[in-house]
Amino acid sequence: MASSIQGLVSEVVDPEFKDKLMLFGQFVGDWEILEARYPQPDGTIIKRQGEIHFGWILDGRGVQDVWMIRKEGRAVPVGTTIRFYDPKIEAWQNIWIAPMHGLIQTFIARKIDDTIVLKGKSKDGYPEHWIFSKITPHAFHWKAIESHDNEESWQLTEEMQVSRMSTKLSAQV
Repeated sequence: MASSIQGLVSEVVDPEFKDKLMLFGQFVGDWEILEARYPQPDGTIIKRQGEIHFGWILDGRGVQDVWMIRKEGRAVPVGTTIRFYDPKIEAWQNIWIAPMHGLIQTFIARKIDDTIVLKGKSKDGYPEHWIFSKITPHAFHWKAIESHDNEESWQLTEEMQVSRMSTKLSAQV
């Protein structure tokens, strides 16, 4: 039996910041991770498939997603990101929570040209960027990069090609 937390899920977008909220609101719906790649220090690459489910929360003031990997024929939740637009900094506050890894990370996100860049620190304290690019209504590319030399160079730590599973594009405006 499915249940939800009273007041968490929203079917509408907060009209006060509607335009700003659509930066992540454009992802509301169900997505398939066609291929996730995780380069390892020894040069090998771990590959996975999975799902991401985005939805409006908190009276349409935020967007939450759940990232899942496919394991043994089923989708297993890995973590969740809660995001909201903060007008004081004209950017998005983001918090990634991954209980199975004992991990919490915070990021500040802004649109830069045709990409969305989230800037924060990796679990080991290095500068880290999560980047949404090649965004269309039906697909996007996502990658994580981190720097171990004060942002002189960056190394890829994760990369995903994602495609929309459903026709639900966003909540009612």
